[in-house]
Amino acid sequence: MDSRTNPYSPGAGRIPVSLVGRDEQIDEWMASLQRIEDGLDSRPMALYGLRGAGKTVLLMKLNDLALHNDWITAFVEATSGKSLREQLSSAFESRLYDIAKPSAGQKVLNALKTALSFSATVSEAPALTFGIDLSKASGSNASTGSFSGDLERYVRDLSDASGELGAGVAILIDEAQDLSGGDMAALVGLAQAVAVRRMRVAIALTGLPTLPRLLAEAKSYAERLFAYQEIGNLGTPEALEALLGPAQSRGVSWTDAAAARVVRAADGYPYFLQEYGSACWLQADEPPIGVSDVRKAEGLAGQRLDAGFFRSRWERATEAEKRYLQAMAEDEDGPSRTAELAARLRSSQSSLSSLRSRLIQKGMIYAPEAGAVTFTVPLFARFIKRQVVQ
Repeated sequence: MDSRTNPYSPGAGRIPVSLVGRDEQIDEWMASLQRIEDGLDSRPMALYGLRGAGKTVLLMKLNDLALHNDWITAFVEATSGKSLREQLSSAFESRLYDIAKPSAGQKVLNALKTALSFSATVSEAPALTFGIDLSKASGSNASTGSFSGDLERYVRDLSDASGELGAGVAILIDEAQDLSGGDMAALVGLAQAVAVRRMRVAIALTGLPTLPRLLAEAKSYAERLFAYQEIGNLGTPEALEALLGPAQSRGVSWTDAAAARVVRAADGYPYFLQEYGSACWLQADEPPIGVSDVRKAEGLAGQRLDAGFFRSRWERATEAEKRYLQAMAEDEDGPSRTAELAARLRSSQSSLSSLRSRLIQKGMIYAPEAGAVTFTVPLFARFIKRQVVQ
C-alpha cells in the first residue's frame, strides 16, 4: 500500500495515532492539574521503564494537556548536554512571552523580572526582553549562583503568577536519569519545596529503571516524595488496539492471525508495534493485512530495528563491553547474575566491575538488584546473538 498514507509512526518521540494503555497515568496527571488549580497539593510523578515503552510520547501528551489548560510549562530532555538551569530558562521563555502584556497583573510582572535574573547566569544565552516596563516589578534574585535556591525562587514566582492566570506551572523532564548529580538534587529539593509551600506546580519525570534509585541517592526523602510508576510493554488487548487503531483510521483492517503474529513479534512494546505495523503496511498490496504480508514484512521491520534502534547502541560499546553484553545475551532479556557472567568470561567480578559501570553509564544496562544486571533495551539479546552469528 501507499507509503504516503502509512498511518504508523515509528521513531523516538513520534506520537502515534492511537496512544493506548496509558490511561492511568493520563488520568492521574489530569487529576493533579485539577487539584492544583483548586488549591490542593499533588505528588510529582516519576515514570520509568525500558526504552521503546513509550515514555517520551506519554510525557509529551502530559505536556500537551497542561498547555491545553493554559499552564506555564517547561518540557526538557536531560540528554541534551545542557545544564538544567539553561534548559528550564529556555523552555519557559516562550510561555512567558505569551503572558508578557502591559495589562498583566503584578505577580506576573514580578515573575517576568525573576525570569530575567534566572537567565542572566546562563552562558551564551541572550538576555530576555519582554518589551514591557519591569522597573517597578519586585522580582526575586534568582542569580545567586546557588542553582537549588535560584530554582526554588524562580518557580515560586512563576507559581504566584500562574495563580493570577487561574492555571499552574508544569515541569516535565525526559531522560531524567541523565541529570547531573547537582541538578538532580536541586530538582528533588524543588519538589519538596513545592509540597511544603503548596506551590501551584506539577512535576513529571521519565527515565530508565534506574531513575528511582538515582532520585533516592540525590535526596533520601525522594523515595517518599514521588509517585513512582513503571511504564512497561502493553498487554495483548492494548497492543492489539495500538496496532489496529492506525490502520482503522485509514479504513484498513487486519486479519486476527496477522495482528496476533505482530503483537507476539513486538512483545507488546509500542515502538516495535509501530515499526512492524509500518512494514506490514508497506508490504501489503491491499486490505486486509494478512499473515503473508506479515511474513514479508518481518524482514524489513527487523532490518530497520537492527539498523537504528539496536545498532546505534551496539556501536557505542567497546570490544570488551561487547563481550560482556554477549555474555549477558545468553540469559535472553535477563536478568544476568554478575557471578555467572564472570564465570562465562573467565574473569573475576572485581575485574569486570569497570566494564559493568561503563555500560550502566552509557544507559545500555542497569542493575535491577544487587548482583544482577539486565538490558535497558527490550529484545536486545536477540540482536546481539545475530551479531555473533554474522
